[in-house]
Order: sequence, then C-alpha cells, then structure tokens
Amino acid sequence: MIPPIAESDLLLSLGVSALTVAAGGDDDSAGGGGPGDNDPGGAGDDHQIGIATKTRAKPKKPSQFKVLMLNDDYTPMEFVVMCLKRFFNMDLEQATRVMLHVHQKGVGVCGIFPYEIAETKVNQVMDFARQNQHPLQCTLEKA
Repeated sequence: MIPPIAESDLLLSLGVSALTVAAGGDDDSAGGGGPGDNDPGGAGDDHQIGIATKTRAKPKKPSQFKVLMLNDDYTPMEFVVMCLKRFFNMDLEQATRVMLHVHQKGVGVCGIFPYEIAETKVNQVMDFARQNQHPLQCTLEKA
C-alpha cells in the first residue's frame, strides 16, 4: 500500500512551493476563535495555504543574420559546392542550386543564423578558402 502524502509534500513534488498567508492576525489574539468570531470552523485556524507563483518574462529570440556567399571569377564551382555541403549541411542538389544562384546573381544566401553562429560559419568558409588558395568571399548581414 502507498503511504498518504501530505499536501505540502505533494505541492513540492510538483515543483510548487506552498505559501502560508495570515488571514486575520495571530492565533493568540483576543477572541481566539470563540463562538463570536467570523471563523466558520470555530477552530481558530486563521491560516490559508495557497500557491506562490512568479511571472517570468519570455526571453526574446536572438537577432538573425544571413550568411552570404559572393561570386568571384577564380573559385571553382566544385569548391563552392564542397563548402556549402561541409559548413551549411546542404545535400548535393541544394548546394548546387545555391552555387548556381551565386554564380548567376553574384551573391547568394547560404543560411540564416543567430549572430555568433553566422560569424563562425563566415570565418570557417573564409579560412577554408584561404587554406586552399581560393579568393572566395563570405559575409553576413542582418536578416
């Protein structure tokens, strides 16, 4: 058989703290819960148990930034596709589509991320291009 649980233990197990509120003074006050008081139980218990709640402000979503890849006349298309697959987790078809957009329009969006992630991806692409002696440029702008 499961032992009974006190109300305060139940509230705490649910992650809620109990709050005791004095309703009308001390238990030792004049009258003390006698027949003339407005105490419906007549026991002199002037405490109530309620639930203490806190309102929390929802944190706002971080600002989003577009990672842009810029076209140049020297970086091979295959290298651009490889960067898109490696750093932006695109499949071959999507990476090819973005690469062709960059090639034809001069600039293309690789993804939209919070600032720190966008900055990291720009740096990863630029470092990788530099290591492979390609002039590929990548930048970010507010979405």
